[in-house]
Amino acid sequence: MCGILGLLLHDPAVDAATEICEGLSLLQHRGQDACGIVTCGPKGRLYQCKANGMVRDVFDDKAIAKLIGGMGVGHVRYPTAGSSNHAEAQPFYVNSPYGIVLAHNGNLIDSASLLQFMDATAHRHINTSSDSELLLNIFADNLQQTGKFRINEEDIFTAIGGLMKQCRGAYACVAMIAGFGIIAFRDPNGIRPVGMASRRANAGKDWLFASESIVADAGGFSDWQDVKPGEAVIITRSGVSRRIVGEPATFAPDIFEYVYFARPDSVLNGVSVYRSRMAMGDALAEEVRKVLSEENITVDVVIPVPDTSRVAALNLAQKLQLPYREGFIKNRYVGRTFIMPGQQMRRKNVRKKLNAMALEFADKNVLLVDDSIVRGTTSKEIIQMAKDVGAKKVIVASCAPPIRYSNVYGIDMPSRLELVAHGRRTEEIADAIGADLIIFQKLTDLIASVRQFNPNIETFDCSVFTGEYVTGGVDEAYLASVESLRADHVKSKVLGGGSRESEGKGTNGINGYHGNEPVVTVNRADDTVGLHNTWNIS
Repeated sequence: MCGILGLLLHDPAVDAATEICEGLSLLQHRGQDACGIVTCGPKGRLYQCKANGMVRDVFDDKAIAKLIGGMGVGHVRYPTAGSSNHAEAQPFYVNSPYGIVLAHNGNLIDSASLLQFMDATAHRHINTSSDSELLLNIFADNLQQTGKFRINEEDIFTAIGGLMKQCRGAYACVAMIAGFGIIAFRDPNGIRPVGMASRRANAGKDWLFASESIVADAGGFSDWQDVKPGEAVIITRSGVSRRIVGEPATFAPDIFEYVYFARPDSVLNGVSVYRSRMAMGDALAEEVRKVLSEENITVDVVIPVPDTSRVAALNLAQKLQLPYREGFIKNRYVGRTFIMPGQQMRRKNVRKKLNAMALEFADKNVLLVDDSIVRGTTSKEIIQMAKDVGAKKVIVASCAPPIRYSNVYGIDMPSRLELVAHGRRTEEIADAIGADLIIFQKLTDLIASVRQFNPNIETFDCSVFTGEYVTGGVDEAYLASVESLRADHVKSKVLGGGSRESEGKGTNGINGYHGNEPVVTVNRADDTVGLHNTWNIS
Protein backbone atom coordinates (compact mmCIF):
# COMPACT_ATOMS: atom_id res chain seq x y z
CA MET A 1 0.00 0.00 0.00
CA CYS A 2 1.40 3.39 -0.99
CA GLY A 3 0.29 6.97 -1.38
CA ILE A 4 0.51 8.72 -4.76
CA LEU A 5 0.13 12.36 -5.75
CA GLY A 6 0.40 14.48 -8.88
CA LEU A 7 0.13 18.27 -9.08
CA LEU A 8 0.00 20.63 -12.06
CA LEU A 9 -0.06 24.36 -11.32
CA HIS A 10 -1.55 26.76 -13.85
CA ASP A 11 1.41 29.12 -13.39
CA PRO A 12 4.59 27.26 -14.45
CA ALA A 13 6.72 29.90 -12.69
CA VAL A 14 5.47 28.71 -9.29
CA ASP A 15 7.27 25.64 -7.89
CA ALA A 16 4.99 22.76 -6.98
CA ALA A 17 7.40 20.89 -4.65
CA THR A 18 6.34 22.51 -1.37
CA GLU A 19 2.70 21.67 -1.94
CA ILE A 20 3.52 18.13 -3.08
CA CYS A 21 5.56 17.64 0.09
CA GLU A 22 2.65 18.85 2.23
CA GLY A 23 0.34 16.49 0.38
CA LEU A 24 2.66 13.54 0.97
CA SER A 25 2.65 14.33 4.69
CA LEU A 26 -1.13 13.90 4.63
CA LEU A 27 -0.64 10.49 2.97
CA GLN A 28 2.14 9.37 5.33
CA HIS A 29 -0.20 6.81 6.92
CA ARG A 30 -0.12 4.93 3.60
CA GLY A 31 3.65 4.37 3.63
CA GLN A 32 6.53 5.00 6.02
CA ASP A 33 9.35 3.16 4.30
CA ALA A 34 10.43 5.72 1.68
CA CYS A 35 9.24 8.79 -0.16
CA GLY A 36 10.11 10.82 -3.23
CA ILE A 37 9.23 13.76 -5.46
CA VAL A 38 10.09 14.45 -9.09
CA THR A 39 9.26 17.85 -10.60
CA CYS A 40 9.41 19.18 -14.14
CA GLY A 41 10.90 22.60 -14.72
CA PRO A 42 11.76 24.81 -17.72
CA LYS A 43 12.51 23.04 -21.02
CA GLY A 44 11.27 19.75 -19.60
CA ARG A 45 14.16 19.38 -17.13
CA LEU A 46 13.32 16.89 -14.36
CA TYR A 47 14.44 17.29 -10.74
CA GLN A 48 14.37 14.42 -8.25
CA CYS A 49 14.70 13.84 -4.52
CA LYS A 50 13.86 10.46 -2.99
CA ALA A 51 15.17 8.26 -0.19
CA ASN A 52 14.22 5.85 2.57
CA GLY A 53 12.53 7.58 5.47
CA MET A 54 9.51 9.65 6.43
CA VAL A 55 8.50 12.78 4.53
CA ARG A 56 9.66 15.07 7.35
CA ASP A 57 13.12 13.46 7.31
CA VAL A 58 13.75 13.39 3.56
CA PHE A 59 12.40 16.81 2.59
CA ASP A 60 13.99 19.74 4.37
CA ASP A 61 14.06 23.28 2.99
CA LYS A 62 17.26 22.67 1.01
CA ALA A 63 15.88 19.53 -0.64
CA ILE A 64 12.62 21.23 -1.62
CA ALA A 65 14.43 24.31 -2.97
CA LYS A 66 16.22 22.11 -5.51
CA LEU A 67 12.94 20.73 -6.89
CA ILE A 68 12.12 23.28 -9.58
CA GLY A 69 9.01 23.37 -11.70
CA GLY A 70 5.25 23.90 -11.75
CA MET A 71 4.26 20.25 -11.97
CA GLY A 72 5.39 17.09 -10.26
CA VAL A 73 4.67 13.63 -8.90
CA GLY A 74 5.12 12.38 -5.33
CA HIS A 75 5.01 9.02 -3.58
CA VAL A 76 5.14 7.49 -0.09
CA ARG A 77 6.15 3.84 -0.09
CA TYR A 78 5.16 0.81 1.91
CA PRO A 79 6.89 -2.18 0.33
CA THR A 80 5.11 -5.42 -0.56
CA ALA A 81 6.87 -6.44 -3.76
CA GLY A 82 10.58 -5.81 -4.03
CA SER A 83 12.81 -4.76 -1.17
CA SER A 84 13.37 -1.73 1.04
CA ASN A 85 16.47 -0.76 -0.94
CA HIS A 86 16.68 2.99 -1.41
CA ALA A 87 16.86 2.49 -5.18
CA GLU A 88 13.25 1.32 -5.03
CA ALA A 89 11.94 4.58 -3.58
CA GLN A 90 9.49 6.10 -6.04
CA PRO A 91 8.67 7.86 -8.34
CA PHE A 92 10.53 5.89 -11.01
CA TYR A 93 11.94 7.56 -14.12
CA VAL A 94 12.75 6.38 -17.62
CA ASN A 95 14.34 8.72 -20.15
CA SER A 96 13.07 7.06 -23.33
CA PRO A 97 10.73 7.93 -24.81
CA TYR A 98 9.96 11.53 -23.91
CA GLY A 99 11.07 11.38 -20.23
CA ILE A 100 8.42 9.63 -18.13
CA VAL A 101 7.98 9.55 -14.35
CA LEU A 102 5.55 7.19 -12.59
CA ALA A 103 4.28 6.57 -9.05
CA HIS A 104 2.30 3.39 -8.42
CA ASN A 105 0.09 2.03 -5.65
CA GLY A 106 -0.78 -1.66 -5.89
CA ASN A 107 0.76 -4.92 -7.01
CA LEU A 108 0.96 -6.80 -10.31
CA ILE A 109 0.31 -10.55 -10.34
CA ASP A 110 1.81 -11.31 -13.76
CA SER A 111 5.31 -9.90 -13.20
CA ALA A 112 7.08 -13.04 -14.42
CA SER A 113 5.57 -12.98 -17.92
CA LEU A 114 5.98 -9.20 -18.15
CA LEU A 115 9.66 -9.47 -17.24
CA GLN A 116 10.11 -12.09 -19.95
CA PHE A 117 8.47 -9.68 -22.42
CA MET A 118 10.65 -6.78 -21.27
CA ASP A 119 13.81 -8.79 -21.80
CA ALA A 120 13.07 -10.85 -24.91
CA THR A 121 10.85 -8.49 -26.89
CA ALA A 122 11.03 -4.90 -25.61
CA HIS A 123 14.75 -5.13 -24.75
CA ARG A 124 14.31 -2.91 -21.70
CA HIS A 125 16.43 -3.33 -18.60
CA ILE A 126 14.58 -3.48 -15.27
CA ASN A 127 17.01 -2.37 -12.59
CA THR A 128 15.07 -3.26 -9.41
CA SER A 129 12.66 -5.92 -8.16
CA SER A 130 9.82 -3.39 -7.95
CA ASP A 131 6.80 -4.08 -10.15
CA SER A 132 6.31 -0.30 -10.28
CA GLU A 133 9.44 0.04 -12.42
CA LEU A 134 8.09 -2.78 -14.57
CA LEU A 135 4.75 -0.99 -14.99
CA LEU A 136 6.54 2.22 -16.00
CA ASN A 137 8.52 0.40 -18.67
CA ILE A 138 5.41 -1.29 -20.08
CA PHE A 139 3.87 2.18 -20.44
CA ALA A 140 7.07 3.58 -21.96
CA ASP A 141 7.38 0.71 -24.43
CA ASN A 142 3.79 1.22 -25.58
CA LEU A 143 4.43 4.92 -26.12
CA GLN A 144 7.60 4.12 -28.04
CA GLN A 145 5.55 2.15 -30.56
CA THR A 146 4.13 5.44 -31.88
CA GLY A 147 7.54 6.33 -33.30
CA LYS A 148 6.54 9.98 -33.11
CA PHE A 149 8.73 12.99 -32.43
CA ARG A 150 5.88 14.52 -30.40
CA ILE A 151 2.91 12.62 -28.93
CA ASN A 152 -0.64 13.72 -28.16
CA GLU A 153 -3.44 12.61 -25.85
CA GLU A 154 -4.65 9.99 -28.32
CA ASP A 155 -1.26 8.29 -28.25
CA ILE A 156 -1.26 8.23 -24.45
CA PHE A 157 -4.76 6.74 -24.27
CA THR A 158 -3.69 4.04 -26.72
CA ALA A 159 -0.56 3.26 -24.68
CA ILE A 160 -2.47 2.99 -21.39
CA GLY A 161 -5.17 0.88 -23.04
CA GLY A 162 -2.45 -1.50 -24.20
CA LEU A 163 -0.95 -1.56 -20.71
CA MET A 164 -4.30 -2.57 -19.22
CA LYS A 165 -4.46 -5.52 -21.60
CA GLN A 166 -0.94 -6.60 -20.66
CA CYS A 167 -0.96 -6.10 -16.88
CA ARG A 168 -3.03 -7.97 -14.29
CA GLY A 169 -3.39 -6.97 -10.69
CA ALA A 170 -4.06 -3.78 -8.77
CA TYR A 171 -2.64 -0.46 -9.87
CA ALA A 172 -3.51 3.17 -9.30
CA CYS A 173 -0.86 5.30 -10.99
CA VAL A 174 0.11 8.93 -11.41
CA ALA A 175 2.58 9.68 -14.20
CA MET A 176 4.23 12.75 -15.72
CA ILE A 177 5.67 13.25 -19.19
CA ALA A 178 8.38 15.89 -19.33
CA GLY A 179 7.10 19.17 -20.71
CA PHE A 180 3.66 17.68 -21.42
CA GLY A 181 1.49 17.13 -18.35
CA ILE A 182 0.35 14.71 -15.65
CA ILE A 183 -1.63 11.51 -16.09
CA ALA A 184 -3.59 9.19 -13.79
CA PHE A 185 -5.02 5.75 -14.51
CA ARG A 186 -6.61 2.95 -12.52
CA ASP A 187 -6.91 -0.79 -13.07
CA PRO A 188 -10.20 -2.06 -14.59
CA ASN A 189 -11.35 -3.47 -11.22
CA GLY A 190 -10.64 -0.20 -9.39
CA ILE A 191 -9.00 -2.08 -6.52
CA ARG A 192 -6.75 0.79 -5.42
CA PRO A 193 -8.00 4.38 -5.02
CA VAL A 194 -7.02 7.55 -6.88
CA GLY A 195 -9.02 10.71 -7.52
CA MET A 196 -8.71 14.23 -8.87
CA ALA A 197 -9.69 17.77 -7.94
CA SER A 198 -9.21 21.33 -9.16
CA ARG A 199 -8.64 24.80 -7.72
CA ARG A 200 -9.09 28.22 -9.26
CA ALA A 201 -5.80 29.98 -9.97
CA ASN A 202 -5.89 33.43 -11.59
CA ALA A 203 -7.04 32.87 -15.18
CA GLY A 204 -6.96 29.09 -15.03
CA LYS A 205 -6.96 26.07 -12.73
CA ASP A 206 -4.52 24.03 -10.68
CA TRP A 207 -5.07 20.27 -10.85
CA LEU A 208 -4.41 17.50 -8.34
CA PHE A 209 -4.33 13.70 -8.39
CA ALA A 210 -4.14 11.89 -5.04
CA SER A 211 -4.84 8.56 -3.35
CA GLU A 212 -7.26 10.16 -0.89
CA SER A 213 -9.52 13.21 -0.85
CA ILE A 214 -7.93 14.61 2.32
CA VAL A 215 -5.10 16.03 0.19
CA ALA A 216 -7.61 18.00 -1.88
CA ASP A 217 -9.44 19.26 1.22
CA ALA A 218 -6.25 20.51 2.87
CA GLY A 219 -4.98 22.17 -0.31
CA GLY A 220 -8.17 24.12 -1.04
CA PHE A 221 -9.12 21.97 -4.04
CA SER A 222 -12.76 21.19 -4.79
CA ASP A 223 -14.89 19.00 -7.04
CA TRP A 224 -13.20 15.77 -5.93
CA GLN A 225 -13.90 12.91 -8.34
CA ASP A 226 -12.66 9.35 -8.38
CA VAL A 227 -10.75 8.19 -11.42
CA LYS A 228 -13.06 5.47 -12.71
CA PRO A 229 -11.95 1.83 -13.03
CA GLY A 230 -10.17 1.37 -16.35
CA GLU A 231 -10.05 5.15 -16.91
CA ALA A 232 -7.10 7.32 -17.93
CA VAL A 233 -7.06 11.07 -17.24
CA ILE A 234 -4.58 13.40 -18.95
CA ILE A 235 -4.13 16.97 -17.70
CA THR A 236 -2.08 19.63 -19.45
CA ARG A 237 -2.18 23.40 -19.12
CA SER A 238 -4.39 23.35 -22.21
CA GLY A 239 -7.12 21.15 -20.78
CA VAL A 240 -8.32 17.83 -19.36
CA SER A 241 -8.98 14.65 -21.34
CA ARG A 242 -10.67 11.55 -19.87
CA ARG A 243 -11.42 8.17 -21.40
CA ILE A 244 -12.23 4.62 -20.33
CA VAL A 245 -9.46 2.62 -22.00
CA GLY A 246 -9.66 -0.66 -20.07
CA GLU A 247 -11.92 -3.53 -20.96
CA PRO A 248 -15.08 -3.81 -18.81
CA ALA A 249 -14.54 -5.63 -15.51
CA THR A 250 -16.20 -5.99 -12.12
CA PHE A 251 -15.73 -2.85 -10.02
CA ALA A 252 -14.33 -4.22 -6.76
CA PRO A 253 -12.49 -1.71 -4.54
CA ASP A 254 -10.53 -3.19 -1.65
CA ILE A 255 -12.72 -3.15 1.46
CA PHE A 256 -9.63 -3.08 3.71
CA GLU A 257 -9.15 0.58 2.70
CA TYR A 258 -12.26 1.36 4.76
CA VAL A 259 -11.38 -0.98 7.61
CA TYR A 260 -7.84 0.25 8.20
CA PHE A 261 -5.77 2.05 5.60
CA ALA A 262 -7.56 5.25 4.65
CA ARG A 263 -7.84 8.28 6.89
CA PRO A 264 -11.32 8.66 8.43
CA ASP A 265 -11.68 12.15 6.97
CA SER A 266 -11.24 10.87 3.40
CA VAL A 267 -13.90 9.91 0.88
CA LEU A 268 -13.13 6.92 -1.36
CA ASN A 269 -15.35 5.80 -4.23
CA GLY A 270 -18.10 8.10 -3.02
CA VAL A 271 -18.07 6.61 0.50
CA SER A 272 -17.07 8.54 3.63
CA VAL A 273 -14.53 6.39 5.48
CA TYR A 274 -15.74 7.92 8.75
CA ARG A 275 -19.38 7.07 8.13
CA SER A 276 -18.49 3.53 7.05
CA ARG A 277 -16.57 2.96 10.30
CA MET A 278 -19.51 4.26 12.31
CA ALA A 279 -21.69 1.72 10.52
CA MET A 280 -19.13 -1.03 11.23
CA GLY A 281 -19.43 -0.23 14.94
CA ASP A 282 -23.22 -0.39 14.82
CA ALA A 283 -23.20 -3.75 13.05
CA LEU A 284 -20.51 -5.18 15.32
CA ALA A 285 -22.53 -4.13 18.38
CA GLU A 286 -25.34 -6.51 17.40
CA GLU A 287 -22.94 -9.42 17.00
CA VAL A 288 -21.26 -8.59 20.34
CA ARG A 289 -24.62 -8.41 22.09
CA LYS A 290 -25.58 -11.85 20.74
CA VAL A 291 -22.29 -13.56 21.61
CA LEU A 292 -22.01 -12.05 25.10
CA SER A 293 -25.55 -13.22 25.84
CA GLU A 294 -24.74 -16.74 24.65
CA GLU A 295 -21.55 -16.84 26.74
CA ASN A 296 -23.24 -15.20 29.75
CA ILE A 297 -20.50 -12.58 30.02
CA THR A 298 -20.98 -8.98 31.14
CA VAL A 299 -18.68 -6.15 30.05
CA ASP A 300 -17.77 -3.17 32.22
CA VAL A 301 -16.09 -0.91 29.68
CA VAL A 302 -15.38 -0.54 25.94
CA ILE A 303 -11.83 0.51 25.04
CA PRO A 304 -10.56 1.09 21.48
CA VAL A 305 -7.14 0.06 20.21
CA PRO A 306 -5.87 3.42 18.88
CA ASP A 307 -6.33 4.91 16.38
CA THR A 308 -8.29 3.36 13.53
CA SER A 309 -10.89 1.58 15.67
CA ARG A 310 -11.95 4.64 17.70
CA VAL A 311 -14.89 5.60 15.50
CA ALA A 312 -16.35 2.09 15.45
CA ALA A 313 -15.71 1.54 19.16
CA LEU A 314 -17.58 4.69 20.14
CA ASN A 315 -20.63 3.73 18.09
CA LEU A 316 -20.52 0.19 19.48
CA ALA A 317 -20.40 1.48 23.07
CA GLN A 318 -23.32 3.83 22.46
CA LYS A 319 -25.41 1.08 20.90
CA LEU A 320 -24.70 -1.32 23.80
CA GLN A 321 -25.09 1.51 26.35
CA LEU A 322 -21.68 0.77 27.85
CA PRO A 323 -19.03 3.22 29.08
CA TYR A 324 -16.45 4.19 26.45
CA ARG A 325 -12.96 4.91 27.76
CA GLU A 326 -9.53 5.68 26.31
CA GLY A 327 -7.49 3.05 28.13
CA PHE A 328 -4.41 3.20 25.92
CA ILE A 329 -2.29 6.32 25.58
CA LYS A 330 -0.50 6.46 22.25
CA ASN A 331 2.99 7.74 21.55
CA ARG A 332 2.36 9.66 18.34
CA TYR A 333 6.02 9.60 17.39
CA VAL A 334 5.97 5.87 16.61
CA GLY A 335 4.61 4.95 13.18
CA ARG A 336 1.86 2.48 12.26
CA THR A 337 3.05 -0.93 13.46
CA PHE A 338 1.11 -2.90 10.83
CA ILE A 339 3.14 -1.42 8.00
CA MET A 340 6.49 -1.89 9.69
CA PRO A 341 8.71 -4.49 7.99
CA GLY A 342 9.25 -7.61 10.08
CA GLN A 343 7.44 -9.31 12.94
CA GLN A 344 10.18 -8.56 15.45
CA MET A 345 10.08 -4.83 14.73
CA ARG A 346 6.27 -4.75 15.00
CA ARG A 347 6.34 -6.57 18.36
CA LYS A 348 9.09 -4.34 19.71
CA ASN A 349 7.23 -1.17 18.80
CA VAL A 350 3.81 -2.06 20.24
CA ARG A 351 4.85 -1.32 23.83
CA LYS A 352 6.77 1.77 22.72
CA LYS A 353 3.65 2.97 20.94
CA LEU A 354 0.97 2.23 23.56
CA ASN A 355 0.75 2.45 27.35
CA ALA A 356 -2.17 0.96 29.30
CA MET A 357 -3.72 3.04 32.11
CA ALA A 358 -4.43 0.78 35.09
CA LEU A 359 -7.27 3.08 36.17
CA GLU A 360 -9.42 1.92 33.23
CA PHE A 361 -8.53 -1.79 33.38
CA ALA A 362 -8.16 -2.85 37.00
CA ASP A 363 -10.78 -5.43 38.14
CA LYS A 364 -12.90 -4.94 35.02
CA ASN A 365 -14.17 -7.11 32.18
CA VAL A 366 -12.85 -5.13 29.22
CA LEU A 367 -14.11 -5.17 25.64
CA LEU A 368 -11.23 -4.16 23.35
CA VAL A 369 -12.32 -3.03 19.88
CA ASP A 370 -9.79 -3.34 17.06
CA ASP A 371 -10.14 -2.66 13.33
CA SER A 372 -8.78 -6.11 12.39
CA ILE A 373 -6.51 -8.90 13.55
CA VAL A 374 -3.86 -9.79 10.99
CA ARG A 375 -0.73 -11.44 12.36
CA GLY A 376 -1.89 -11.22 15.98
CA THR A 377 1.35 -9.52 17.03
CA THR A 378 -0.22 -6.27 18.17
CA SER A 379 -3.31 -7.95 19.64
CA LYS A 380 -1.30 -10.38 21.77
CA GLU A 381 0.88 -7.62 23.22
CA ILE A 382 -2.09 -5.34 23.89
CA ILE A 383 -4.09 -8.06 25.61
CA GLN A 384 -1.11 -8.89 27.82
CA MET A 385 -0.70 -5.19 28.64
CA ALA A 386 -4.36 -5.05 29.72
CA LYS A 387 -3.93 -8.10 31.95
CA ASP A 388 -0.68 -6.77 33.39
CA VAL A 389 -2.54 -3.73 34.76
CA GLY A 390 -5.33 -5.78 36.31
CA ALA A 391 -8.04 -6.56 33.76
CA LYS A 392 -10.17 -9.52 34.93
CA LYS A 393 -11.24 -10.58 31.45
CA VAL A 394 -10.26 -9.28 28.03
CA ILE A 395 -12.79 -9.74 25.25
CA VAL A 396 -11.70 -8.64 21.77
CA ALA A 397 -14.14 -7.46 19.08
CA SER A 398 -12.81 -7.07 15.53
CA CYS A 399 -14.47 -4.77 12.99
CA ALA A 400 -13.30 -7.15 10.26
CA PRO A 401 -13.88 -10.89 9.81
CA PRO A 402 -10.97 -13.32 10.34
CA ILE A 403 -8.16 -12.65 7.85
CA ARG A 404 -7.17 -16.09 6.57
CA TYR A 405 -5.72 -15.51 3.10
CA SER A 406 -2.86 -13.65 1.44
CA ASN A 407 -3.36 -10.24 -0.10
CA VAL A 408 -1.78 -10.07 -3.56
CA TYR A 409 -2.94 -6.55 -4.45
CA GLY A 410 -0.54 -4.40 -2.46
CA ILE A 411 -1.15 -5.01 1.26
CA ASP A 412 1.55 -6.71 3.30
CA MET A 413 -0.30 -9.94 4.13
CA PRO A 414 1.83 -12.18 1.95
CA SER A 415 2.09 -15.46 3.85
CA ARG A 416 -0.95 -17.35 5.04
CA LEU A 417 1.19 -19.01 7.71
CA GLU A 418 1.82 -15.58 9.26
CA LEU A 419 -1.90 -14.85 9.62
CA VAL A 420 -3.13 -15.78 13.07
CA ALA A 421 -6.58 -16.81 11.76
CA HIS A 422 -5.29 -19.08 8.99
CA GLY A 423 -6.29 -22.67 9.71
CA ARG A 424 -7.71 -21.76 13.14
CA ARG A 425 -11.22 -21.72 14.56
CA THR A 426 -12.39 -18.67 16.50
CA GLU A 427 -11.63 -20.29 19.86
CA GLU A 428 -8.13 -21.18 18.71
CA ILE A 429 -7.50 -17.60 17.56
CA ALA A 430 -8.52 -16.36 21.03
CA ASP A 431 -6.07 -18.81 22.63
CA ALA A 432 -3.28 -17.75 20.26
CA ILE A 433 -3.55 -14.07 21.20
CA GLY A 434 -4.40 -14.64 24.88
CA ALA A 435 -7.98 -13.30 24.78
CA ASP A 436 -10.76 -14.73 26.97
CA LEU A 437 -13.14 -14.37 24.02
CA ILE A 438 -12.95 -13.01 20.49
CA ILE A 439 -15.85 -11.75 18.39
CA PHE A 440 -15.52 -11.10 14.66
CA GLN A 441 -17.68 -8.95 12.39
CA LYS A 442 -19.63 -10.97 9.83
CA LEU A 443 -18.50 -10.39 6.24
CA THR A 444 -22.04 -9.58 5.09
CA ASP A 445 -22.30 -6.91 7.80
CA LEU A 446 -18.93 -5.43 6.87
CA ILE A 447 -19.88 -5.17 3.20
CA ALA A 448 -23.27 -3.64 4.07
CA SER A 449 -21.57 -1.08 6.35
CA VAL A 450 -19.67 0.34 3.37
CA ARG A 451 -22.01 -0.35 0.47
CA GLN A 452 -25.01 1.41 2.05
CA PHE A 453 -23.31 4.73 1.28
CA ASN A 454 -22.78 3.90 -2.41
CA PRO A 455 -25.10 1.16 -3.72
CA ASN A 456 -23.40 1.43 -7.14
CA ILE A 457 -20.52 -0.61 -5.71
CA GLU A 458 -21.87 -4.08 -6.35
CA THR A 459 -18.95 -5.98 -4.84
CA PHE A 460 -15.67 -5.47 -3.01
CA ASP A 461 -12.32 -7.19 -3.07
CA CYS A 462 -12.62 -9.30 0.09
CA SER A 463 -9.92 -11.79 -0.88
CA VAL A 464 -8.19 -11.68 2.52
CA PHE A 465 -11.41 -13.02 4.06
CA THR A 466 -12.62 -15.36 1.31
CA GLY A 467 -9.58 -16.38 -0.74
CA GLU A 468 -11.41 -15.30 -3.92
CA TYR A 469 -9.33 -12.99 -6.14
CA VAL A 470 -11.29 -10.67 -8.39
CA THR A 471 -8.65 -10.44 -11.14
CA GLY A 472 -8.29 -14.19 -11.52
CA GLY A 473 -4.86 -15.65 -12.22
CA VAL A 474 -4.12 -16.39 -8.56
CA ASP A 475 -3.69 -20.10 -7.95
CA GLU A 476 -1.95 -22.19 -5.30
CA ALA A 477 1.35 -22.16 -7.20
CA TYR A 478 1.32 -18.35 -7.40
CA LEU A 479 0.48 -17.98 -3.69
CA ALA A 480 3.25 -20.41 -2.76
CA SER A 481 5.78 -18.43 -4.80
CA VAL A 482 4.68 -15.16 -3.18
CA GLU A 483 4.94 -16.68 0.29
CA SER A 484 8.42 -18.05 -0.40
CA LEU A 485 9.73 -14.62 -1.37
CA ARG A 486 7.77 -12.13 0.70
CA ALA A 487 7.23 -13.74 4.09
CA ASP A 488 8.60 -11.89 7.11
CA HIS A 489 11.44 -14.36 7.68
CA VAL A 490 12.61 -13.79 4.10
CA LYS A 491 12.34 -10.01 4.37
CA SER A 492 14.26 -10.05 7.64
CA LYS A 493 17.27 -11.56 5.86
CA VAL A 494 17.31 -8.62 3.45
CA LEU A 495 16.67 -6.04 6.17
CA GLY A 496 19.31 -7.68 8.32
CA GLY A 497 21.98 -6.97 5.78
CA GLY A 498 21.95 -10.06 3.60
CA SER A 499 23.96 -9.37 0.47
CA ARG A 500 22.30 -8.88 -2.87
CA GLU A 501 24.77 -11.29 -4.39
CA SER A 502 23.63 -14.09 -2.10
CA GLU A 503 20.01 -13.45 -3.05
CA GLY A 504 20.80 -14.17 -6.67
CA LYS A 505 23.06 -17.13 -5.99
CA GLY A 506 22.52 -20.04 -8.31
CA THR A 507 19.89 -18.36 -10.50
CA ASN A 508 19.69 -19.00 -14.20
CA GLY A 509 16.77 -16.67 -14.90
CA ILE A 510 16.66 -13.91 -17.46
CA ASN A 511 18.71 -10.86 -16.40
CA GLY A 512 19.00 -12.34 -12.91
CA TYR A 513 15.27 -13.07 -12.55
CA HIS A 514 14.20 -16.43 -11.24
CA GLY A 515 10.73 -17.89 -10.79
CA ASN A 516 7.84 -15.49 -10.41
CA GLU A 517 9.80 -12.70 -8.77
CA PRO A 518 12.90 -10.76 -9.84
CA VAL A 519 16.14 -10.84 -7.92
CA VAL A 520 17.56 -7.39 -7.23
CA THR A 521 20.53 -6.52 -9.43
CA VAL A 522 21.15 -2.95 -8.34
CA ASN A 523 23.81 -0.94 -10.15
CA ARG A 524 25.97 -0.10 -7.16
CA ALA A 525 27.69 2.75 -8.92
CA ASP A 526 24.47 4.73 -8.99
CA ASP A 527 21.27 3.61 -7.27
CA THR A 528 19.24 6.21 -9.14
CA VAL A 529 20.32 5.47 -12.66
CA GLY A 530 19.27 8.04 -15.24
CA LEU A 531 18.19 10.93 -13.01
CA HIS A 532 20.25 12.91 -10.49
CA ASN A 533 19.01 12.52 -6.93
CA THR A 534 19.40 15.66 -4.80
CA TRP A 535 18.69 13.94 -1.48
CA ASN A 536 21.24 14.60 1.27
CA ILE A 537 23.33 16.95 -0.86
CA SER A 538 24.29 20.11 0.99
